Amino acid sequence: MNAVLKTAPTLYPITLDELKLHLRLDSGSFDGNLTLTQCLAYGSKAIADNYTTHVGTGVSVIGKQAEVLVHHGTNGATGTVDTKIQEADALAGPYTDWTGGAFTQVTTANHNADYKKQYTGSKQYIRTASKVLLAACEFGTSILVNAATTAEDSLLTDIRAAAIGHVEDITRRQLLTQTWYYYLDSFPADNFIKLPFGNLQTVDAVKYFDSDGNTTTLAALTDYLVETNGPGIGRLVLPYGEGWPSFTPYPSNPISIEFTCGWTAAASIPYQIKAALLLVCADLWSNREGQVLNSFGYHENKAVQNLLASHRLWDEFL
Repeated sequence: MNAVLKTAPTLYPITLDELKLHLRLDSGSFDGNLTLTQCLAYGSKAIADNYTTHVGTGVSVIGKQAEVLVHHGTNGATGTVDTKIQEADALAGPYTDWTGGAFTQVTTANHNADYKKQYTGSKQYIRTASKVLLAACEFGTSILVNAATTAEDSLLTDIRAAAIGHVEDITRRQLLTQTWYYYLDSFPADNFIKLPFGNLQTVDAVKYFDSDGNTTTLAALTDYLVETNGPGIGRLVLPYGEGWPSFTPYPSNPISIEFTCGWTAAASIPYQIKAALLLVCADLWSNREGQVLNSFGYHENKAVQNLLASHRLWDEFL
């Protein structure tokens, strides 16, 4: 199989904080465990009858304990402030309102006070969005995260990367959103082409190159159909009555299929896979100098194999 990574994933199946919680690691101090990040700078906020003018900067909280703090100063006469928590899978959004994330409305009767609300959602990023009515009001927001930082963070990052690679090798999957080029030497005799790694999201381009170096791009729906097939193997399928192009191929990678695959969010990955990742990380953490090999010459964690068995892709590829 000739597949080349184009765009690597930007998310991780498990966060460092989830890994440290699993390994029972701590920074060693109360202050070292807490991180306070400004979300929306404190100051006088003008009237804005919307939740798009006064929005904060997203903060990564996945796998961590997080509280959102709203610091209220003085409201202008009759002024009111409504604040809510929004969440997203990516820093750039799109953000949606988190259910249960609306703060009590602040008026002149309850201003000059701080309010807090714990975030218990599953998205990676959160921020605040506020609406100001009737008069300018003074306030700002921040996000307090309980996340231990240890001297071993660099090693844990490497261990996590190794564990992800190991689990992806066993399952023959790529876990989170990423884009690949899949190269073929010729079109198959079958009326379909299987694409590797499972969880096909989109087929972005299908091209072939003839012996003169000319490029032809096939058209979706006309020249091929896309089967995403959920967590299974995605396919390109010929429409009824159509056939694959006949051409004299270019000598190197004459057929190129660009596709995006993987789960779109860490929260969507089955828990068996996450549990296997944590077990592999714990194994690498505990056995840094070497491991006892079995009769076949390698170390095998049977719990990992059992957890991943039902998620392995068994298809063969060209």
